[in-house]
Amino acid sequence: MDAQSQWTGLDAGRLERITDHLERNYIAPGKIPGCQVSVARHGHLAYFKSFGSMDLERNKPTQDDTIYRIYSMTKPITSVALMTLYEQGYFQLNDPVSRYVPSWKNHRVWLSGEGDDMKTEAPVRPITFRDVLSHMAGLTYGGGLPGVGIQHPIDKIYRELKIRSLDGADTMTAFMDKLAQVPLRYQPGQAWMYSLATDVCGALVEIISGKPFAQYLDEVIFQPLGMKDTSFFVAPEKKDRFAANYQRGPDKKLKLIDDPATSAFTREPGFKSGGGGLTGTSADYLRFCEMLRRGGELDGHRVLGPRTLEIMHMNHLPQGKDLTQVAIGGFSETANEGVGFGLGFASTMDQVATGGLGAGDYYWGGAASTIFWVDPKEDLSVVFMTQLMPSGTFNFRGQLKSIVYSSIID
Repeated sequence: MDAQSQWTGLDAGRLERITDHLERNYIAPGKIPGCQVSVARHGHLAYFKSFGSMDLERNKPTQDDTIYRIYSMTKPITSVALMTLYEQGYFQLNDPVSRYVPSWKNHRVWLSGEGDDMKTEAPVRPITFRDVLSHMAGLTYGGGLPGVGIQHPIDKIYRELKIRSLDGADTMTAFMDKLAQVPLRYQPGQAWMYSLATDVCGALVEIISGKPFAQYLDEVIFQPLGMKDTSFFVAPEKKDRFAANYQRGPDKKLKLIDDPATSAFTREPGFKSGGGGLTGTSADYLRFCEMLRRGGELDGHRVLGPRTLEIMHMNHLPQGKDLTQVAIGGFSETANEGVGFGLGFASTMDQVATGGLGAGDYYWGGAASTIFWVDPKEDLSVVFMTQLMPSGTFNFRGQLKSIVYSSIID
């Protein structure tokens, strides 16, 4: 056994199957431009490799410090930020959000119809902090998700009110007050729907802390963890490290959809999206994962207490159900069978139902097919970065799990 295998309990030869798998099935046939994989166990990096190209048009190979759009992998970071305020006593999970946003006392719940014929009722109970942390508040994404199909009458109101205007017309308070005008899709806590709930969490961080959301993230998470390249926009001096973003077309060919030279991500956004606004590197996100794996602390910097983190990756869905039983709408960054959802993370509850390894792991992904997971039982952190939309195109998570878990030999 080599020294690395002794430290990590991972067979280096078997882990090398990642290289063969990605090269043969994705890079060589041009299904993705390039990617990057990090696997760490017991705090030691067991595997890290950069593949293919970060920018096909400019013929740039993927660099080890390539900057990626992490989209919804922003959500766990935002959720952790909000829970640092929970730890300071600002709110309890079952407190109503309206304690900090009075307009949220006015919410109604959709029953039927649309426009002038829409019927609504009063909420049975107010939306709580737990509801927004776990996508059970009754909010939606306003129809702005792939594969959503027919628009719901509620989604039309999201568009009419221009909710979450990324050009910065809205302050966090204005964003929250607009959301108060939209009827909820279902009674709070009754179902799960992927939604703007984590943008709400970002707004709450700003409203409760009294600091701009980006500044709070920087001071409480990024600086302490040494996440030096994670930001809501790519600084001018880092632009040459920024990857291009691609879409898989109906002809199965890659089409450039966001050029790093002209991308909106190279300018500071007015509205900082807690649900999907961040860019960063594999190394930075691995540091975030390692903080999670270690129970909220890394290199002497404690972000959260271990008990807080533990409740975050428990299943908060009603009656211990999985997502197949409570999810509305066809889209999320996870499959639903055997999967629970906590405060900012999905988690594997049942390996038999999911058909995959890693019971008790917790994870999420992003719109450009980025993924991560942390497995407390196996003491494991994995980060996968690429830039391909939509994220459901290939099952990178399932494939990498098969290879990584079958490499564990201790």
